[in-house]
Amino acid sequence: MITLQEIRRAKILVVDDEPVNVQLLEYLLKTTGYENVLSTYDPRQVVALHLKHRFDLIILDLHMPGMDGFDVMEALKPLESDSWLPVLVVTAEPDKKLAALEAGARDFIGKPFDTVEVMTRIRNLLEVRLLHRESRDRGNQLEHEVRERTAELERFRAAMDATPDALFLIDTASMAMVDVSEGACRMLGFSRDALLRIDPVALGLATRSQLERHLGEAAEAEKAGEEPEADIVETELMRAGGEGSVPVEISWKLQEQDLDGSMHRMLIAVARDTSERIQAQERLRHAASYDALTGLPNRSLFFEHLRDTIELAQDKNWRVAVLCITLDRFKVINDSLGTALGDELLAEFSTRLARCAGSRDAVGRLGGDEFALIQTMPRDQQEAVNRANDVRDALRLPFDLHGQQAALTASIGIAMYPDDTTDPGTLVKYADTAMVRAKEAGRDGYRFFTAGMNVQVLARLDLELALRSALEDNQFVLHYQPKLELNTGRIAGAEALLRWHRPGYGLVYPAEFVPVMEETGLVVRVGEWIIDEACRQIAAWSAAGVRDMRVAVNVSSRQFVEGDLEGVVRAALERHAVEPGLLELELTESALMSNAEHTTEVLTRLKALGLRVGIDDFGTGYSSLAYLKRFPIDKLKIDIAFVRDIVTNPDDAAIALAIISMAHSLHMQVVAEGVESRAQMAYLRRHRCDEIQGFYFSRALPAEQLAEMVLANRAQPHQAPEIDDRVQTLLIVDDDSGVLAALHRLFRREGYRVLTAQSTDAAFDYLAQYKVQVILCDQRMPVMSGTEFLSKVKEMYPETIRIILSGDTALDAVLDSVNRGAIYRFYTKPWNDQQLRDNVRLAFRQYWMEHGPYDDRKVPREGDEAQVA
Repeated sequence: MITLQEIRRAKILVVDDEPVNVQLLEYLLKTTGYENVLSTYDPRQVVALHLKHRFDLIILDLHMPGMDGFDVMEALKPLESDSWLPVLVVTAEPDKKLAALEAGARDFIGKPFDTVEVMTRIRNLLEVRLLHRESRDRGNQLEHEVRERTAELERFRAAMDATPDALFLIDTASMAMVDVSEGACRMLGFSRDALLRIDPVALGLATRSQLERHLGEAAEAEKAGEEPEADIVETELMRAGGEGSVPVEISWKLQEQDLDGSMHRMLIAVARDTSERIQAQERLRHAASYDALTGLPNRSLFFEHLRDTIELAQDKNWRVAVLCITLDRFKVINDSLGTALGDELLAEFSTRLARCAGSRDAVGRLGGDEFALIQTMPRDQQEAVNRANDVRDALRLPFDLHGQQAALTASIGIAMYPDDTTDPGTLVKYADTAMVRAKEAGRDGYRFFTAGMNVQVLARLDLELALRSALEDNQFVLHYQPKLELNTGRIAGAEALLRWHRPGYGLVYPAEFVPVMEETGLVVRVGEWIIDEACRQIAAWSAAGVRDMRVAVNVSSRQFVEGDLEGVVRAALERHAVEPGLLELELTESALMSNAEHTTEVLTRLKALGLRVGIDDFGTGYSSLAYLKRFPIDKLKIDIAFVRDIVTNPDDAAIALAIISMAHSLHMQVVAEGVESRAQMAYLRRHRCDEIQGFYFSRALPAEQLAEMVLANRAQPHQAPEIDDRVQTLLIVDDDSGVLAALHRLFRREGYRVLTAQSTDAAFDYLAQYKVQVILCDQRMPVMSGTEFLSKVKEMYPETIRIILSGDTALDAVLDSVNRGAIYRFYTKPWNDQQLRDNVRLAFRQYWMEHGPYDDRKVPREGDEAQVA
């Protein structure tokens, strides 16, 4: 019997080129009692070291410079002729496991390793090694016993090889492989020698604890005088070369052999390949769960999916929609064309339905021409409406049944979890009831089970039907929003905006109906009408004396992709004899990027005609600069999202100014939309934006009113914007009107232009409109403090001189802002008039010294009368 003391005296060699790995293993071994541990960083020394010390275990890395682990094991093989030398491979390359075991490793463990696991494997290998050494030292008697045991094993092997199953013999003392059958070699693709070198645990026969359990159960049965029961386990054994694994069922038995009066125990594992049985079970399961015609889940599997979906929705607080779908007039087609073509039609529809499903959706065939779809929705029921429309659109393309064309529509019923019910069966029942209502309502539609939802559905269907007739009945009209050229004050052109005169409703704005047009595809036809109507209006204006009016038309992404944009534009220009340069197309970034090659070709041809191309809502889509260089673009339109707070939000201001600068560097013009205040216009003009449009200048107008505005605008003389940046301007911000009045009286005698604001919003407006050099601000302001206000001012107007004047004694925030450079000076209330005047005078002097030239301006000096520069 091998003692713990003998194990700890075993000689161990650690081979690894990484010092940290060697140190870790040495520490683990020595702290657990192992006395003879050597190590080397050079794998070329292993053979010489082993010849000198005769190690009982070598712990070996695979990937090392000069000589890898495989070369080391090959060099050690001649030295194993008279001994069983265990090599434990420890490596960070788990895919080399099979190769290492075939090369001669007795066991394999990956890095990073579990310390308990690696120490357990080291001890097991040493026990086996010491057993082999003990066997060798017994002399001739033990050698005779081994020969007898080998003869017995050879006789047993002949019996083993006669069975088609895979047999594995494991020595219960060492838990190492003793013999394997030819069937095992055929099943797994290993040679017999390779299999014998593989640890049973590494092969996948069982874990070490399972092997010990099998042995213990057999021993208990033996003590009780009973026949041990065969323990059958299903598992997978690895194949040679990393070619997957083989599913097997293994039965375990304990066998005792009498060799020269000495009983030897072996565990016998009989493994039977279960691949064919599993495949047959899978075919049966598929046949029981899937529809044979369409390949979709059948009713039972669909209900199983629905139960799982509802269980998940309960945890996630989601909503679930069940759509029951029946094909309208399918019976007529099935009867007229025959059941074979009817079945083909169902199969083709199931393919289209599966394509309509989202990543979280599940579809199924409930029977006949009735299908169902499960949709998980984090948001509202509009997603179910969208999915229903997807199914309807999928049916609109005719089906080609061996030359026979068949067109179909669908009636769809929708029920919602948890709105209608929480029970899966009831949910499908309600959806089926809603489907019947949809069919009774005239087919090619959908209905919700809940009445309240039906109100929304009917309103949406009503809107869709009304839109389909709006184009034919000439209910659409274009209004035009003028664009103002900031440098000249002239109207540079206009944007055509769609309006709908819906009978009984009056004028309907695009936000209410354009999304429906996008979903239904009507936007393509309506977009063609808009281009033609815009060209007709340009020609009409020209005939009435309003010449050179450039009109911009929005092109939807769907129109750009699905329609013949180039053909439509050419036809409209020729029909109305319009100069191409008067028509401008505005496209979104998503439309441009949907098919870059197609976009480049189309825009290049349109540009060759003389059209101008702009990008609408720039910065809200892909925001990729690559297409600005690739596509022929003339204009960028800054989205209203960046204009709305441009005078108060440093981030929006920075984005807008970056767009302007970038566009001008690429020789493009810039239009800002959504300008609604004088401050926004002044800020954009100061920063060289070319054009604006928005409610501050004008709303969208009918064609006649716009013509009158353009003629009146052109009758005015050209007026360049007045530049007054050289006027010394002081901005005073305080919510106390008394303080503002006192400070205004104090500084107006100095000759400054004095601006006063009782709120930070008003102050931002002044900063946008005037060139302000010095700001005097109270600390305690509503909405935001003085330091917060001046910190934003520093980002947007860094050249200003910023001063706090406050009676607030809490100075931490003020001092922090001073330290960060947001504030130039801090003065307290009440103030000394003369000192404050002098300090403000010095602030202006500081400004002109930094932003001179100094002698170009009359700067107030101490004791002088201030003048306006």
